[in-house]
Amino acid sequence: MRAALLFLCFIGFAFQPDKPAYQLYTASLKAATYHKLAQQAASADVVLFGELHNNALCHWLELQLTKSLQQEKKGALVLGAEMFEADNQQALTDYVDGRTTDKEFATQARLWPNFNTDYKPLVDLARENKVPFVATNVPRKYASLVARKGLTALDTLSAEAKGQIATLPITVDLTLPGYKGMLEMMGGHSSDSQTANPHGGNADVSANFARAQAIKDATMAHFILQNLKAGQTLLHFNGDYHSKNFEGIVWYLRKQRPDLKIVTISTVELPDIEHPKADNKQLADFILAIPDDMAKTY
Repeated sequence: MRAALLFLCFIGFAFQPDKPAYQLYTASLKAATYHKLAQQAASADVVLFGELHNNALCHWLELQLTKSLQQEKKGALVLGAEMFEADNQQALTDYVDGRTTDKEFATQARLWPNFNTDYKPLVDLARENKVPFVATNVPRKYASLVARKGLTALDTLSAEAKGQIATLPITVDLTLPGYKGMLEMMGGHSSDSQTANPHGGNADVSANFARAQAIKDATMAHFILQNLKAGQTLLHFNGDYHSKNFEGIVWYLRKQRPDLKIVTISTVELPDIEHPKADNKQLADFILAIPDDMAKTY
């Protein structure tokens, strides 16, 4: 009898259900499928994939979604990414169009340290399938300029430089929860909006840091809209902060094109992906839950 009980315990332990590598949820935390995500993404104008930059599974799923959309959209897919800055657009286009080698691309563009492991598969897929790829982010030197001196510093740029950022004046609403939370985290505060023609306030270092983040959001939205044509889907890869809670890039897109159909994905790491807590609700249209011990790329 005892031996039989031990055998049953062994069987119960040995044949536990498989451990899923990820789980998708809707905004209300109802379980969703990859098929549903791919379907809704294919019918959207813009898809914002909010990633965790060092999460290996996150990058794998980005690649799978790109493959699915490339097959579904049949030439009506455009890719864009925070990881490429607007002044590197020509270098990116030359590589995707097959005019340069990967070694030449590495010398011509400012590539992130994890480019080869995390983003090269996406760029190579675009190259192999002739999918346009947009460098959407503001050149970092201009974001740094705003962080140091405020938005008024953008007025001093050349016409060529201004062509690499969102159209001036750029409205920054520091009362939006995401920017407000950043200010509070840094010990600052603000209760107003600021455009590219502000009066005062540039001495507030924490506020300028939030404004620097906002011009990234505004510029990414700007280049998404510049490169989106009717009937296309633009799949954009960005850090989760830039689109979660339907803020950041989403806010700037809605401000200019309230008619757009936008699908957002927010990535979270959880100790138990099958039981997400309520504070993960409403982060995005789809919430990608990944085990918090998932392998990191750096």
